[in-house]
Amino acid sequence: MTAIPLLLDGYLDNLPVPGDDGLTARFRVISSPTDDATDETVWACRTADPHLAHALLTLMQPGDLLRIGGHLAVPGPADGSTGGPRLDVESLELLAPAPTRHLADMVLDRYGPYVVVFDPETDAVPVFTETGLWVGTAEHPDAITRLIHTHETGTQPPSP
Repeated sequence: MTAIPLLLDGYLDNLPVPGDDGLTARFRVISSPTDDATDETVWACRTADPHLAHALLTLMQPGDLLRIGGHLAVPGPADGSTGGPRLDVESLELLAPAPTRHLADMVLDRYGPYVVVFDPETDAVPVFTETGLWVGTAEHPDAITRLIHTHETGTQPPSP
């Protein structure tokens, strides 16, 4: 098996998978020299370093920009290896965390016996009881508890 030294920057493509021993990890990194999707390469990676595996499994998330270094293992017919090439990672650096993900679709959430509907298109939040009784619309997420208080007591809570 040929091992070629390699250093590259790329984005963590998936949640790392722990090895059977719990001290290793497998993951994929997407790298592009031009930031054009047609030039992207998906690198199959693994690390046997328990410190790097721990960092990958507990601190990293998909979309993080990483600098990884190690050796590209290229299986050949002489060694009888199966599978494709992989990068055996020996160094890892977080260059930039993944951007915060925003809501893409409507989401239902509970406030005790109340159900609220968050829609990324608007700040207004419809509020219902868990039995489906209409409570009202909060002007924004911060006004949900005020609306619920008014529904339960029939009075406005004191202003902060």
